[in-house]
Amino acid sequence: MMKQRDLWQELCSHENLYLAYKKARKHKTTKDYVIEFERDLQNNLNLLRSELLLHCYRPKPLVNFIIRDSKTRKISKSDFRDRIVHHALCNIIEPIFENTFIYDSFANRIGKGTLKAIKRFDYFKRKVSKNNTMPCYVLKADIKKYFENVNLPILMEIIKRKIKDSKVLWLIRKILKNCASQLGGGGESLFTYKKGMPLGNLTSQFFANIYLNELDNFIKYNLQVKYYIRYVDDFVILHSEKDTLQDYICKINKFLRQRLSIELHPDKSKIITLKHRLTFLGFRVFYYHRLLKKSNPRKMKSKFEVLKKEYKDKRIDYDTIYDFFEGWFAYAKHANTYKLRKKIAVEIGKEFTNEISTKEINRMSKRS
Repeated sequence: MMKQRDLWQELCSHENLYLAYKKARKHKTTKDYVIEFERDLQNNLNLLRSELLLHCYRPKPLVNFIIRDSKTRKISKSDFRDRIVHHALCNIIEPIFENTFIYDSFANRIGKGTLKAIKRFDYFKRKVSKNNTMPCYVLKADIKKYFENVNLPILMEIIKRKIKDSKVLWLIRKILKNCASQLGGGGESLFTYKKGMPLGNLTSQFFANIYLNELDNFIKYNLQVKYYIRYVDDFVILHSEKDTLQDYICKINKFLRQRLSIELHPDKSKIITLKHRLTFLGFRVFYYHRLLKKSNPRKMKSKFEVLKKEYKDKRIDYDTIYDFFEGWFAYAKHANTYKLRKKIAVEIGKEFTNEISTKEINRMSKRS
């Protein structure tokens, strides 16, 4: 007989907490709070482990800040040691839920992401339109104020179907209660304020997938939709008949309201023909080509101006600028942006004529 896993002991193990710490510090090794934690790393991890094992762990209040780009969003940041706990939790329970997720859910999953979702969309549009010889309609939809309206008691009921360990459930409640109290609740009751998860937290992203996995299964298995893609709360369904998609909208909205206590955004949920421009996951999608959203180059250029000033003030080095543009070029090349990328590369070359990044040096040394 196979021995039953002790999820709580796995979560609190030295090995798991150290792995969680490594994940939490990724790309943040120069941050003051990481350096401070690492000054007494082993004792800090041991203390965190003791607090979890003794059930006296208390997450700190979230730090909120506003981001203004295409829309204004409130981002909430957890304390570094709380982020370690979030990673430790996800390390253990994510593989359990991963087996329940459908193939075409692309957000916050290993081997998925926006570019894979766009490629899948390209494959679907060719299938439905029979290589652009038949009509193809796209239902493009998202959830109205999704993160603000996630119903926490419903979320816990979904989680409890797969997680039976009472101590792991205690920790999940702790994290959700801390989030809910920041968004407008408080008090001693777990769900004094029953709705909402903050943007910017690892656990929020993961729980968001668990919550909408209910929708995924309804669409794939109840409605038996073949051509469906979801990325967080944005999703598309492709079909050859507009009336069928209209019927889906009614059935999906009814399911969301009754089962998950959320609803489709009335202004952002619409049916579009494939012949018209479709904006999806940062790209303007046409049948034979893709363009970046108009806001993307604007934001990139604005960020470039900030980086140039920080570089001039010696607050960052050239490696920071190189890393930013390496990521942007990798993303932009998936759209028809050859001329734009060439123009930006020329501007970078003029601005930083005598600079070379650590990555470039390492590449050259490997070749020689």
